[in-house]
Amino acid sequence: MRLSGIRATLDTRILQAQANQEPFLDTFSLILQDELDRRRSRLMERRFQQSGLDERMSLADFDWRFNPKLPRAACFELHTLKFVAEGQNALIIGRPGTGKSHIAKAVAYQATLQGHNVRYLEADGAFAAYALGGDAEQRQQLRTLIDADLLVLDDLFLARRIGDKAGELLQTLVHQRYKLKRSIVVTSNRVVQDWGKYLGDNTMATTILDRLMHRAQILEFEGKSYRLKEAASRLTRLTSADVKQD
Repeated sequence: MRLSGIRATLDTRILQAQANQEPFLDTFSLILQDELDRRRSRLMERRFQQSGLDERMSLADFDWRFNPKLPRAACFELHTLKFVAEGQNALIIGRPGTGKSHIAKAVAYQATLQGHNVRYLEADGAFAAYALGGDAEQRQQLRTLIDADLLVLDDLFLARRIGDKAGELLQTLVHQRYKLKRSIVVTSNRVVQDWGKYLGDNTMATTILDRLMHRAQILEFEGKSYRLKEAASRLTRLTSADVKQD
């Protein structure tokens, strides 16, 4: 009957009922809840695995004190996922290492927990891989990315120039999802004024930005790099360890 949640806890629930002399309906309610909990847990795990996320990020893990000028209120507003319900987009633009990917991943993970179909891509690498696929594979990938409730394109234009096939894919995704009112989150180190240069086509860039920014929240991330801070901390620890050994 595919009741693995009940199977996993049945012996324990029977012992519990006998020890506490619980009524049958109370015990029956508990084992049904165990089944529901098991199914919910497996569904959440499946959504996470399908999302493409490689870690379960949270806003609780974020060090807001390091860069106090970051748009904290806007980040938490994204985390409510209202923008997904309203079919809006989010552009998180700013300097490297300031936490853009952390915020995007936290929002994406929260969306999986709330039952949304999420797809997370490290944009440039995923676009390059798409360009190498066959026609059938490309059609399937495109349909998957269009159908998702939330699409996250992380570190767009990290390599500056993306290929023509990648540019066409980006334009198609933005255009189709705009028509369907399905949300996109984009993070990038590149200011939007330069996107035409990285696409190699100013007209395409204008078309993409017109649709992305029509219903969008734009978050600007400025400040110091967390990665440089962590590297400096590691170097300090290594230096201190060397001094102690000497």
